[in-house]
Formats: sequence, C-alpha cells, structure tokens
Amino acid sequence: MKQKTVCGLSAVLALVAGGLVLSAQTFGGPIMSAPQREFGGSVTPAFEGWFDNPDGSHNFLIGYYNRNTQQEVDIPIGPNNRFDARDDMGQPTHFLTRRRYGYFIVTVPKEFTKTQKISWTLTVSGITTTIPFQLHTDYNISPLKASEESVDKSFNTPPRIRFAEPPASTTNFGPVATGLKPLVERKATVGQPMPLDIFVDDDGSYASNTAAPPREGEEPVRLEVAKYRGPGTVTVKGEPKLTTLKGGKVNEPYSGKVTSTVQFSAPGDYLLHVHALDYSGKGGAGTGCCWGTAILKVSVAAAPGATGGQ
Repeated sequence: MKQKTVCGLSAVLALVAGGLVLSAQTFGGPIMSAPQREFGGSVTPAFEGWFDNPDGSHNFLIGYYNRNTQQEVDIPIGPNNRFDARDDMGQPTHFLTRRRYGYFIVTVPKEFTKTQKISWTLTVSGITTTIPFQLHTDYNISPLKASEESVDKSFNTPPRIRFAEPPASTTNFGPVATGLKPLVERKATVGQPMPLDIFVDDDGSYASNTAAPPREGEEPVRLEVAKYRGPGTVTVKGEPKLTTLKGGKVNEPYSGKVTSTVQFSAPGDYLLHVHALDYSGKGGAGTGCCWGTAILKVSVAAAPGATGGQ
C-alpha cells in the first residue's frame, strides 16, 4: 500500500477550481495536483478553513476531492475513513466525483487551542491520505457573511435551507451540515418513492474574488441532493431545480421550492446531503462564502413481504 501523509500545518494553500484547500504534500508533489481518472483514483480530504460559533466553540469546514470523474466511492467509518479524535466525526461515507467544497463541519470545543489539531484519514485505491485541521490564523474564514462588498455595498450571506413550509424552526444557515446532527428525520420504504420538499431563502447578493457579476439568466440558487451515508443506492427523481416563489433577480431577496421524490434500494439508515449554491457558485468563487448545507436522515424499512434482508 502506498502511504501519503501530511504532518502538521506544513502543507500549503492551493487554489483548486476556485476554492481554498489545504494541499497534502508528498514526495511526488501535492496530492491535489495528481491527475484525474475515470475509475480507480484516490480521494483526498480538503481543509477549507475554520470559523467560530457564538458559544465560543469552533467549526472546521471540510470538503474533499474525489479524483475519479465517473466513480462514486463508498468508504465506511473505520480504518479507511476515520478521524484521530474518534472515528466518526460526522464525515461522509459516500463520496461523489470531483471536488466538493465545504461539505461538512467538525465542531471542537472553545477550549481547543491553536496548537491542537485533529486529522482526517482516507484510504482509497491503496492510497492513504491524512489532512490535519488546526486553528491557524491564516485559515480563519467568514462563511456566514462575505468579507468582500457586493456592487451594491451589501455583504452576501448564504442561503437558508428548510424541509418544511415556513415558518419552520428547523433551518440551516450556511455550510453547517454534519452527520452527527441531521436537520430533520424522515421514514421511507424500499422501492417506494419518498416525497421530498426543500425550501430555500437567499438575499440574492453575490460575492467573488473577481467581482464579476452573475451571468445573464443565472439561477439565484442551485441545489444538489445526494447520498451522504447509507447501505444502498439513492435515486433522486429528476434535477432538483428550484421553482421561484419570490424574487429571482440579482440583489433581490429570493425564495424557492423543490418538490421531488427519493427512492432507496435497500433498508437501513441513510443520510442525504443538500448543497445550496447562490450566485457565488462552488467554493464561493474563492471567497469562502456563501453556500448552505444540510443533512436529512431517512430510516428506510424493507418492502412489505420482502425476504433475505430486503
């Protein structure tokens, strides 16, 4: 087995497709610069930065880079997908293709010092990669409010995600998804479509590291819905395209709704990940803001009359 490991914050900041990542250093060069493959490539954790909570605790914002362009990968919690603090820190076990920015957070207590660190280790296709996370000043970000002014002098903020009609109290604001605390829970049955409604509110602002305005006709918010954990295949009906309920223009408050269905191939507990991208796009176009994430837990029962674990 090949071993590619990062020790300490001797790693460097790299720009990959417009986002900040902590790039693992190896004898052959940064792992992030390794070529993509259709199948059989590695998956690398990515450190997007950290930010504080009102109670004094801290969040590490974490993504990953699946170097496969065609192959989604499942890596169960355990030796091949673990944190050194404890194996399960709310990370995904299902990895989509290509680069995924700010996909989840790991929260550490306010007592966590700047000299402490935690690390995430992934082993895929015989390649082991460990990325450390530390409260280094250079990686302090502002994902809940853009640090750059928009053209109208406002500061962009992330979309809010809900799974019920307003005024729903269960709302995620910003990239705060974690597998340890799903936003809401649902029940479903194998082979039977589960209705899924997602509501999104956004300020309609944008920010980017180039100050370039959104393209003509660009959607205010785009949604991605995908399996995060679970024993079987998850099928989302159609593209989760938002229907506009309010707004729809740049710098105009926006509300939208998706009505879809999700189907599961096997019984068990699943986590679905929702990623809401505003005008700033993936990785906030290099700004570290503004997008939203949420986790939905679904307990899936076997189909009536099924045998053999189905």
